[in-house]
Amino acid sequence: MAARPASGLLYLHGFNSGHGSPKAALMRAACAALALPCETPQLPHRPAAALQLAEALLEALGPNPLLVGSSMGGFLVTCLAERHDHPAVLVNPAVRPARLVSEWVGEAFINEHTGERFVVETAHREELTALTPRRVTPERYLLLLGTADETLDPADAFALYRGARTLLHPGGDHVFSMLEAYLPAVLAHGGHRLAPGRVTIPASD
Repeated sequence: MAARPASGLLYLHGFNSGHGSPKAALMRAACAALALPCETPQLPHRPAAALQLAEALLEALGPNPLLVGSSMGGFLVTCLAERHDHPAVLVNPAVRPARLVSEWVGEAFINEHTGERFVVETAHREELTALTPRRVTPERYLLLLGTADETLDPADAFALYRGARTLLHPGGDHVFSMLEAYLPAVLAHGGHRLAPGRVTIPASD
């Protein structure tokens, strides 16, 4: 848990997801309930550019932001947390993203949130390899892991972040669709108290 209350929250979505995803909407709603500054940017598909954009948003969130990331966003959050010494919450984080992306090289994707079309290139893998932290500090993290993640093996995250506070959801999938129930734990990791059931997602989200 954060030593002092988080001054803001940065949420980073997963690969080929976006600002309009349900998890991003939940984060905005939770922060609105606490009047906490929040950023949930639409990230570029290239990892280095995504990290650069996310890092540029930190200053606007005060001296001690809470970082939250899902899947590939969890990897990027790890990069930021280790670089800037911030507390972080990871939802089914990608642990070996360069290896994962290697399976997609040459494959075309369409982002349903932006309509953008792109092809995964070897540059994606190379950037992820270069960005991967040499070590992680488990004490700064809260892990939310679904035991039935169909995309990533939760055992990999459990091993890499061994010693981190970890919440396992039996039968939870990669999307972690039960995130709303865990919002109080997410905000508590940033030193804030969010009462269960307090979050309402606006119709526009």
